[in-house]
Amino acid sequence: MKHRLTHFIHSRGRHARLQKQNFWTHVLALFFFVIFVAMGALLLWPRQEASSRLLTPPPDGLSTTTADTPLSFSPILTWNTDEEAVSYEMEIFACPPEHLSNAKESSAAIFRTRSIYQNRFNPPLMSIAADQLGRAPLYWRVRAIDFNGTPYTPFSELAVLYTSPDLPVMNAPVLTANYGGRRGETLLYPVYSWVGQYDAASYEVAIYQENPEENPEAEPVELLSSTMAEIYDPEPHYSDTPFYWRVRSFDAAGEPLGGWSAVSSFRTAPADDWQVAVLGDSISHGGGHFSYSPADFHFSWLHYLDFDTINLSESGDTSGMTLDRFDRDVLPFHPQYLLIMTGSNSLRAGEDPDAVISDLEMMRQKCLQNGIRPILLTLPPIHPDNIQHVFDEPTAEDWQDRFAVVNAYIRTQVHIDMALAIEAPDGVLPTEYALDGLHPDANGKALMGAYVNSVWQVVKAQADAELKEAAESAE
Repeated sequence: MKHRLTHFIHSRGRHARLQKQNFWTHVLALFFFVIFVAMGALLLWPRQEASSRLLTPPPDGLSTTTADTPLSFSPILTWNTDEEAVSYEMEIFACPPEHLSNAKESSAAIFRTRSIYQNRFNPPLMSIAADQLGRAPLYWRVRAIDFNGTPYTPFSELAVLYTSPDLPVMNAPVLTANYGGRRGETLLYPVYSWVGQYDAASYEVAIYQENPEENPEAEPVELLSSTMAEIYDPEPHYSDTPFYWRVRSFDAAGEPLGGWSAVSSFRTAPADDWQVAVLGDSISHGGGHFSYSPADFHFSWLHYLDFDTINLSESGDTSGMTLDRFDRDVLPFHPQYLLIMTGSNSLRAGEDPDAVISDLEMMRQKCLQNGIRPILLTLPPIHPDNIQHVFDEPTAEDWQDRFAVVNAYIRTQVHIDMALAIEAPDGVLPTEYALDGLHPDANGKALMGAYVNSVWQVVKAQADAELKEAAESAE
């Protein structure tokens, strides 16, 4: 009996200890579970709530109106450009909501869109708030969106929008591309851009050699059609007199939406005695960060040079295409120096490096034969994963070897080592300098321009010596 009692007591003791151990085990498990969930929520929350909403300021410089300074019933709303934005999201409200988060969309909005690819927009006020226009103000805000559709800034503060029936509504596109006046702004292949009307389904761009506002009988030398608010001109335009262009909109039925825009002009003239020209593909033509074109000059490395240039580059060129248009596009201007950078599109598509080298050598010889000093530029690295992500285009697996062969040839000639302009520790173009993996963004283009400036005087002297030697050899 004593033994059994002792065994019972010991068993109860072990059971109690086991219960106590199990209790604390459950407590610890619950504690770590709560910590795990909390950490997971913290990790996921920024992505759901706009990952950098506390790091990147919202858009600013929004259009301001008062009861005394209203806009029309069909206005253009503007804000300062965010060069990291791929698009913008806008919300419009009939009145200020009581509880409004700057990190979330609001169900109180009477209008919302993310289809805004510039820092200007013509909202459909007459469709969404006809009864309120001219009587009470509306309210609106914007935020920046990245390529993946993720907001990376908070919404701006609400801006008040007063309207008046006494002001003319927007009845034609408003041109935004403006060529000439600053470095890097003279293009042989212009890109035309404008603020479109909200209801437009397509646009027509007309290019003239005389001002159609001064001569209504003027006939366009070229007509282009676009479904977007920009278009790349596929034809070169040069003359010792200006060109003129304007745009009009059409609805889904093909009927004009109002009239022609105001006229803008540009001058690309051989008579202007261009000393330096740049020949190449889209890397030199300009643009980047998916939604910025060569008409956005902060995305052109020529804009950051210390000297004037004319841009003879064309987006989409292979080295063979650049060679094919050499006589037509370069010789009329007869620059003293020609900076040549082409071949990236060829090599990433799998072209034989020897074919690219042959194209570059032929262009170099054409320059020397025509008294032009050729300066070859090495090809900057690319980022195939980003090219695939943005453009859905594959890249040759051995692209680095192909680039290396061509760059090795270039370095045996008078050259600028542009491949060194942007540091690439992994041998690929860093995402922070080129969203799409091919075209450096504004910060990358600034580095490219600065690098050219740093070596220009030395390379220029080398090019002078080479042409002199070639001329003496030909005698």
